[in-house]
Order: sequence, then C-alpha cells, then structure tokens
Amino acid sequence: MAVTSYTGARVFDGAAFLDGALVVEDGVVLGVGPAQGRVVGLDGGVIAPGFLDLQVNGSGGLAVDQNTDLAVLETICAIQGPLGATGCLPTLITDTYDATHRVVEAGIAATKAQVPGFLGLHLEGPHLDVRRKGAHDAGLIRPMEPRDLALIIEAAAELPALMVTVAPESVTEDQMAAMAAAGVIVSLGHTDCSARQAGAAMAAGARCATHLFNAMSQMGNREPGMVGAVLAADGFAGLIADGIHVDAVSMRVALAAKREGIFLVSDCMALAGTDRTEFFLGGRRILRSQGRLTLEDGTLAGADLTLPRAVQVLVQDVGIPAERALAMASAVPAAVIGRGDLGHLRTGARADMVHLGADWALRGVWRGGVAV
Repeated sequence: MAVTSYTGARVFDGAAFLDGALVVEDGVVLGVGPAQGRVVGLDGGVIAPGFLDLQVNGSGGLAVDQNTDLAVLETICAIQGPLGATGCLPTLITDTYDATHRVVEAGIAATKAQVPGFLGLHLEGPHLDVRRKGAHDAGLIRPMEPRDLALIIEAAAELPALMVTVAPESVTEDQMAAMAAAGVIVSLGHTDCSARQAGAAMAAGARCATHLFNAMSQMGNREPGMVGAVLAADGFAGLIADGIHVDAVSMRVALAAKREGIFLVSDCMALAGTDRTEFFLGGRRILRSQGRLTLEDGTLAGADLTLPRAVQVLVQDVGIPAERALAMASAVPAAVIGRGDLGHLRTGARADMVHLGADWALRGVWRGGVAV
C-alpha cells in the first residue's frame, strides 16, 4: 500500500490537535507532518482516531440475543463501521444462562475469525437490581450463581475484552473480586445501591459504571447514591450523550466533577443503521420516534444514537472542549478495555480514523487505512 497523506483537516491524535498532514502507510500511522505520497484532501473539519463503542446492543435489524452467532456479530461490527465506530463491544442485555452461553460462544468464534471491529463482548445483566431494571426483563433478572461466574471467567480468558454490568444487590464482593482477577471489566449499573455499597463494590474490583445517571440511584444531599459514588471515585463511567437520557446541565456538572474517565457509548439497538421505526426485543415492541427508543409504556429502551452524534452534542450543546469530547469516544474507551494500540493516531498506531466536518457530522471512516 502506498504512502497516503490526509490534508485539509485538523488532526486530533487522541490527546491534542496537531498541525500537518496525517501520513499513513500499510494501514499504520507514520506520523503528522509534511504531506508525502498520495494526497487525500479533506474538506475541513477534524480527522480523529476511530471511535470505540463499548455498548452496542445491535445493528442492521439484528439484536445481540439468544440467536446470535458469528454471522450476527460480523454484521453488527460491519454496520457500526460506517456509523463511526471502528471497534465495538456487542452487548447482550439481561437474558437466560443458555442465551449468555451462546453469545459467549459466538464472541469466541468472532475472536478466532478476527472479525474487523470486534473488540470483545459486554454482558449487561442478568445480575442486576429489579428496582432499576429499565427496559430489561424483570423476570430474567437474578443473583449470580456459581455457573454464571464460571462462564464469565472462562469467557474472559478467550475474548480480547469482556465487560460485565452487575448490581451489588445481585453479585457478592467475592464474585466481583474473582471476575476482576480474571481480567473482566466489572461495571456497576442497573442498581439502587447506596454510595457505601457502591464504594465496597469498587474496592472489590468494579472499576466502571454503565450509562451514568441512567438506571441507578441518584445523588441526594444525605445519600450520594450510585451517581455520587461514581463522580467521587477514580475509574470509568459510560455516558449516553444524546440529550435525552441525560440533560445537558447534568452532563456539564458530571464532566466538571469527574475530570477523567467518562467515555461515550451509543447504547444503540437493532435499529442502528436502518430506517425502521420498530422492532421486537424479547417479545416486547420497541418504538423509534423523534430520536427516542421506547417500550410501549414509554420506558427508554436503549438509544437512537451514534458516537459522532454524541460528540456533536457534547461540543455544541454541552459546551465541552472538542479535545475532550473526541477523547471520550476514542482514547478513553481504549483505556477502559486496555487497548493501547487503539484510540490514538500516534506513530505506529493502526490507521483507524474518522473524519468529522466543521459541523461535527460524520464525513468518512477508515479501518486500517481502508475507507469503510
């Protein structure tokens, strides 16, 4: 592959904006500087590291569910590319043990097949608190059993990354410690726990929180709740920045309180990448209208969002500096899953890139230097 230089757009390398052309050869970043080789002129805007989405429930009309196999994961990852996510964690929400086992098997197959864009799996449930179930099926929420823990630990050894969302009400501190020791990214979510309980879970090994503010105990003056515990602690927290799941003021306050560790997720569903207006999830009808996905009773059910749109919301509506918003979609999620080779455009990095226009809308995507 010839040397290619991308010019005409500011280059964000994962931490800061740099002057010069982004130079790529054989799918690898050579550096930022004078243009050389073939020149690709971009019409303004920003070229940044490929975005990484750690919460993708489905795409292209397909959900991550009991029917998921290698082909489904291939399709979801392929569709996510043109939406701006050069890498993702397909996400299974609360389901049966057998469904979880099947998705894990599909994920292991995707790992062996080196599916482009497949970064691992996210298991969101079923070990949650039914009081904060959100759109999850209450009938499937249950405490973690020995076989669940064994499956998760075995999966962590076979997958490039495994995130598991749990609630302290359904998982013991010993179980959290065992998962963390096995390399699992233990994330707290769908919980009504106190700040003290959240702190104990973090001490046991939880180092992340799932969709901050949503489906968790809120911050009060006498009980800080899960939200307060997350904002006061180190570690990471996902954020659905669509302006619907979390108000702009709340996002601004959270980002001021927690200067590092918050990353963007789409929490997108099977409708991502399609123009369909509804689908069924576990026999329940999900409706799409005016940027929202809801159950028929109005409960939010995932998000109708892409990471480029989330960056746009942060910059234009919340007022976050562009550098931080871009890092929240690239460098920070890369740190969550321990992928030092992703989330930046420094010399030697894989040339996974996105081009955003001056209006922060997505203009182009590349995986390994090849246009998606």
